[in-house]
Amino acid sequence: MSVPIPDDVVWPRGRLRLSERVHVMGILNVTPDSFSDGGLHADPDSAVEAALRMVEEGADIIDVGGESTRPGAPEVPADEEIRRVASVIGNLREKSRVPISIDTRKAAVARAALDAGADIVNDVSALRDDPALGPLCAERECPVVLMHMKGTPRTMQADPRYGDVVAEVRDFLTDAVSRAEDAGIARELTIVDPGIGFGKTVAHNLELVNRLDELGETGRPVLLGASRKSFIGKTLDIDSPAERLEGTLAVTALGVARGARIMRVHDVKANVRVVRMAEAVTATR
Repeated sequence: MSVPIPDDVVWPRGRLRLSERVHVMGILNVTPDSFSDGGLHADPDSAVEAALRMVEEGADIIDVGGESTRPGAPEVPADEEIRRVASVIGNLREKSRVPISIDTRKAAVARAALDAGADIVNDVSALRDDPALGPLCAERECPVVLMHMKGTPRTMQADPRYGDVVAEVRDFLTDAVSRAEDAGIARELTIVDPGIGFGKTVAHNLELVNRLDELGETGRPVLLGASRKSFIGKTLDIDSPAERLEGTLAVTALGVARGARIMRVHDVKANVRVVRMAEAVTATR
């Protein structure tokens, strides 16, 4: 299987060298209620320490989130989300030049995060929730991750249905890239994410991973975020998210083989090793 390698993503303050290697994005949730690590990094100092450990373990990007988007999660007010993320991002920026992503759907939060030193906006709504977010990203010339989600975090797992899940997700992401361009965001700054677990059944998620290479038809780099998610637990009959490492690593290896260029993960060291090994194998084709 041959998947085209995308160009680098370049913005005024940085570059993701995706033409050279797959990148690993470390997850830093500063929330009390995220599905896997809620409450672990509520203290800003411990959050920064955790981020720096992930950088030491090989993370290319740190993704900071202040609002849980697990199934059924309530929305967090913008001022509370800013309180959770801004100081962590500012302190991390003082200590490291690693690219920082802000995981948010809100323009006010993205603005505060970018002011604090973030580089990338990771929007699970693909610029649909807040009409001010697209123009803000265009103004700041920052990369934007556009994710597929059916419904909202509160409703997305209420009997999701598709004809062909991969085709529908691909078409959605193609439209999302066009929507970003209409907002003034350069196409070269967009990254697409199929939204594993966001309005999908176990079967939908497995098919998306298996056919991930078809999302290359969007013409944009693909980010895959499957780490510790419930479809792995249901497939392997494992209730605890913390016990889903092996399943996550299997998806990581398959994701690399199917063309993903950014892997969003909790367990950085193990996933970096799998990514490098998978790249070495696929390079022989």
